[in-house]
This record gives sequence, C-alpha cells and structure tokens, in this order.
Amino acid sequence: MVPDDLRYTAEHEWVRELDAGLVRVGITDHAQQQLGDVVFVQLPEVGTALSAGEVMGEVESTKSVSELFAPVAGEVTAVNAALDADPGLVNSGPYDDGWMVEVRPSGDTVELLDAARYQELSEG
Repeated sequence: MVPDDLRYTAEHEWVRELDAGLVRVGITDHAQQQLGDVVFVQLPEVGTALSAGEVMGEVESTKSVSELFAPVAGEVTAVNAALDADPGLVNSGPYDDGWMVEVRPSGDTVELLDAARYQELSEG
C-alpha cells in the first residue's frame, strides 16, 4: 500500500502537503509491517526546529526500536497526541490516524521519492 499522493524517504517516512504551507509526516505501511506491533512513539515537542535528515524521534515495537528522521527542515507545529494513548494507530492507520508530526518547512529536504520509486525501494 503506497498512496500516489504522498512523497517518501528512503528511511520509510512519508510526507503529505497540507494547506497553509504545512506538511504532515508519518511512517509508511512497509515500515510499520517491518516493525510489528508499535508500543511507544517518542516525538519532538511543538516548536522544535528540525534539520532535514536528523533524528526527530523513535518508534518502539515488540521487535525493535527505530529512529524517525526529519524529511524536511522546519518547525514542528503539531504532534499526534493520540499516539500517546494508542501507539497502535501507527499499525492500523499509518497514512491517516497514525501520522506523527506536522512541520512548517523552512529550507532543506532529504531526497523525496514518488510512489513508484518508493515501491521499487521497499520491494528491493
């Protein structure tokens, strides 16, 4: 499941453009399948300045702990507080209810892939 309307990183994050110049970020369906049952998500605080490519949090599952990488530089404007109470939303809805953060981009981005290129990467 790789939605066509998103952009992706090689580290398995997705980016959705929102209104007002914001972007929403989460992890892909492929990533959550590899992780298994997500039991904890650590996210940056609202107001945190991110640099593209830097670690911005962690996702802990029953199998492992994986770092989250910022796909864009900018300021965190919102975090998905629902993940505090129910981190399993990452498994049940990685592209909707399981989103991680919203960012106001201010500069650099890592290389973002379209759906076809991400599909090739995740199958390879």
